[in-house]
Amino acid sequence: MTEIVTFTNQAAQGDMLITRIDSIPADATPITPENGYYVLAHSETGHNHVTIARPETRFFQDAKDVMTSYLQVLSVDTLFEHQRLFDTHKTLTPSRPGTFKITRQREATSEGWRKSQD
Repeated sequence: MTEIVTFTNQAAQGDMLITRIDSIPADATPITPENGYYVLAHSETGHNHVTIARPETRFFQDAKDVMTSYLQVLSVDTLFEHQRLFDTHKTLTPSRPGTFKITRQREATSEGWRKSQD
């Protein structure tokens, strides 16, 4: 059984940081679910970080930063899951509904900044 960790204001899951915020920027773009999930962080190996797309959740992409997205959670039973069967990150759930900023970890390369690679 997967361990579920409850958080209040901030949590990390792999290369993504989840931070409670007051509101989503007005210019953020709504994101469509993929196969019933909102993909919070894509993985090049297919082990994405996701939450189930339900009427109680809404997902948005930041208009200026591809490494930042936003999730509005209206239900406390929303889970942030890592889609891997082995060596997986713990499942997270917020302690109360709210709005969250999802920030992807960055790494420096000779070409500039990029998202961290698995």
